[in-house]
Amino acid sequence: MPTTRSRDGWINVVAAAVLMCATLPGRTQGLGLITEPMLRDLDLGRVSYATINLWATLLGAAICLPIGRLFDRFGLRGITTAIVVLLALVVWLMSGATGGVMVLFVLVLATRALGQSALSVSSITVVGKSFDRHVGVAMGVYSVLLTMMFAAAFTVVGTSVREDGWRWAWAGVAYGLLILGAPAALLIRTRATTGAAADEGGGRSLDLQAALHTPAFWVFAIATSLFGLVSSGFGLFNEAVLAERGFDQQTYVRFLAGTTGIGLVGQLACGWLSTRWPMQRLLGIAMFLYAVALALMPLLTTHVQLWSLATLIGLSGGMVTVIFFAVWRRGFGAAHLGRIQGAAQMLTVLASAVGPLIFAQSASRTGSYFPAIWVLAPCVLLLGVAAFRVGLPGDAAAA
Repeated sequence: MPTTRSRDGWINVVAAAVLMCATLPGRTQGLGLITEPMLRDLDLGRVSYATINLWATLLGAAICLPIGRLFDRFGLRGITTAIVVLLALVVWLMSGATGGVMVLFVLVLATRALGQSALSVSSITVVGKSFDRHVGVAMGVYSVLLTMMFAAAFTVVGTSVREDGWRWAWAGVAYGLLILGAPAALLIRTRATTGAAADEGGGRSLDLQAALHTPAFWVFAIATSLFGLVSSGFGLFNEAVLAERGFDQQTYVRFLAGTTGIGLVGQLACGWLSTRWPMQRLLGIAMFLYAVALALMPLLTTHVQLWSLATLIGLSGGMVTVIFFAVWRRGFGAAHLGRIQGAAQMLTVLASAVGPLIFAQSASRTGSYFPAIWVLAPCVLLLGVAAFRVGLPGDAAAA
C-alpha cells in the first residue's frame, strides 16, 4: 500500500505538470502562436518585436533567483497560486493591447518573468522536493505528462487563434490559467515537499553558495544550458535548416512529430535508468548522442539519415529534460532546492535567448546555418566528456 507521503508526491507530480503547461503564454512556442496576427494587428515590425522579445527574455530570467529563495523560505503553494493569478491578469491585459512598443514590452516581460521563469522554477521544485531516491522516475513521468499536456494546449490554442483571432484565444488562455492553473497550485501537497526536506536531516543538502562552488553544478548547468541554446536556435529555424539539405515543409512537420514521440521514449527510459545509473553517466550519454546528431546534420541526404537524426535528437532531448529536472535534488538535497534550481533555470533561459541569435547571425554572415552547428557540436561533446568525469555531492554523501 502506498504511504500518504507517496500519494501526496504523485499528486504533486500531476499538479506540477499542469503548472508547467501553464507557462505556455510565457514561452517562445506559446508566444509564437499569436506572433503573426498580433504583429499585423498592432502594426509592429519584426525587428522591433524581436528586440522586445530578446530583452524581455533576458530581464525576465532575473526573477529565477529571488523566486527560488521565496519558495525555500515560505513554501510553494501560496506563492505559486499568486504567480498563476498574476500571469492570468497579464495575459488578459495583453489580449486587449492596442499599441505602443513600451506597453507591449512590459507585458511580454511580465509573461516571461512569471511564466517561463518563476512558474517553471515552481513546477520543477514541487517535484524535486517531493521525492528523494526515486526523483528520476518521478521526473520521467512528469516529463511525459507535460509533453502530452503541451501538445494538447498547442492544438487548442492554435485552433482558437485560427478560428477566433489572437485576442479571443489569448483571453481564453487567461481564463484557462484561472480555471486549471490556480486549482493545480492549490493542490500542491505541502506535506510531501516539507517531508522530503526533513528526511534529509540537513546532511547532504547544500545551499546555493556551496552548490556554486562545486564542479558538478557548473557541468550540469552549462551542459543543459548549451543543449537549450542549440535546440532553441535549431528549433526556431528548423524548417530552414532542413530545407538547406533539400527536405520540404511536409517532411519538416513529420520530423517534428517524430522527434516529439521519440522524446517521450527518451524521457521514460532516462527516468528508469536513473534508478540504476548515476546522473553523470546519463548526461554524458545524452550529450554524446546530441553531438553525433549535430555532426551528422550537415551530411543529411536521405530520409533514412533524417530519421536517424530524429532518433538521436529525440532520445537525447528526452534524456536531458529529465536530467535537468532531477539532478539538482539528487545531487544537492532538498533544503535549498528552490534557489539552486532557480540559478540553473536562469542560465538555461539566458542560453535559450541567445541561441536563435547565433543561428541567425550564422545564416546572415555565411548564407548557411551549419557553421554555427560545426562550432557548437564539439562544445556539446566536450561537456559530455566532462559529465563522465565529475562527481555529484549527493553521491559522495551517500557513500
